Amino acid sequence: MLFVLVFLPAVLSAQNTEKTGWTVGGVPAISYNSDRGFQYGVVLELYNFGDGSDYPNYQQTIQGEWSRTTGGSGINEIFFDAPNFLWGKIRLTSYAGYRTELLQPFYGFRGYETPYNPAFAVSDPADPDYNANLYKSRFYYAHDRRYWSLRSDLQGALGKGNLRWVAGFNFTGLDAGKPDIDEISSNLSFDDDIPDSSLYETYIQEGIIPSDEAQGGQVNYFKFGAIYDTRDTEANPMSGIWTELLFTTATEILGSDFNYTVATLTHRQYFTLIEDDLSFAYRLGMQSNVAGDMPFFMQPFIMSTYKIREGLGGAKTLRGILLNRVVGESIGWGNFELRWKFYRINIFNQHFYTALNTFFDTGRVLSTGEDSLHHSYGLGLRIAMNQNFIVGIDYGRALDEQDGDSGLYIGLGFLY
Repeated sequence: MLFVLVFLPAVLSAQNTEKTGWTVGGVPAISYNSDRGFQYGVVLELYNFGDGSDYPNYQQTIQGEWSRTTGGSGINEIFFDAPNFLWGKIRLTSYAGYRTELLQPFYGFRGYETPYNPAFAVSDPADPDYNANLYKSRFYYAHDRRYWSLRSDLQGALGKGNLRWVAGFNFTGLDAGKPDIDEISSNLSFDDDIPDSSLYETYIQEGIIPSDEAQGGQVNYFKFGAIYDTRDTEANPMSGIWTELLFTTATEILGSDFNYTVATLTHRQYFTLIEDDLSFAYRLGMQSNVAGDMPFFMQPFIMSTYKIREGLGGAKTLRGILLNRVVGESIGWGNFELRWKFYRINIFNQHFYTALNTFFDTGRVLSTGEDSLHHSYGLGLRIAMNQNFIVGIDYGRALDEQDGDSGLYIGLGFLY
């Protein structure tokens, strides 16, 4: 999110001091995301640092968002995380939310095996990609998606080291359909005629998307796995490892319409290059459907013990590449990033730093031999308050025109 910050006279400080009690890190917000459009709304983040003994790590955080975008998206959600919830030993992470996407990006499956042609969705003769003979629909690469989700995870120690177990559950109801032209025209103020066709509809007609998945459904699952975590801090580590192995099992026992199991392995590692100032961080991940049939609408979601992300492609996975460009039953990805904290300041006992980051992202679908690596690179800026509330701007460029051109993303936190 891009926030309006008013800086009053302050004293420059190169040192961080402890924070105690509750602090608020949210304000009215305006943002831009190349995949969703301009966003307006409210984001609120509260952090409780307790007696300050664990600072910059927090005791609890409550994060809420209500927002809308010019691309037809709506977010209504609340997130809670308490690393020392029960007896100081059990971590609780919970989420409740409802999201609407009038234009959910959909570029097919298996990466490069499905060619991307921007001319299919360009109706403006002034656009360099315009081709009257190829134009199909302004919203050819989109479908309608609305879903609610309730989930909760618990984590606890395995022995006395840095290994932890995790177990949780999720209830999700998702509705999918073709782009609703009437609602799109009403909400997004499009006056011209919009052809009513999409890749999503074509896939249904050809049987690529099975009929029992086409309109969405109920997906309820158990989650279990293990975590190895030696990070020095969580919001922006300077050293340590954070590795997760998760198994997500959707089952009719919980009332799910689908039965399948997905395995997700994510490894992150952090290195200090210049003490307190410069670090190198990388993330390697793989997710694969190992049993049953995962419905098409769940394939973009990447499982995690913290926040579930969507990709590959877009703000949280492959920056500069179209959101959900790289989708399949088995995917792999890598992110490599340098982070430099170049300026620190204290304002009314609130601790700020600014940081630059440069990155290289890559990923591919592993369940087909027709795909290859999708690459992007770029630069970013971070403004952090009290180490945890971090406003971020990333600009990424795709290396292959089949993945789009570039993306500008304004949001919260580091990518991993």
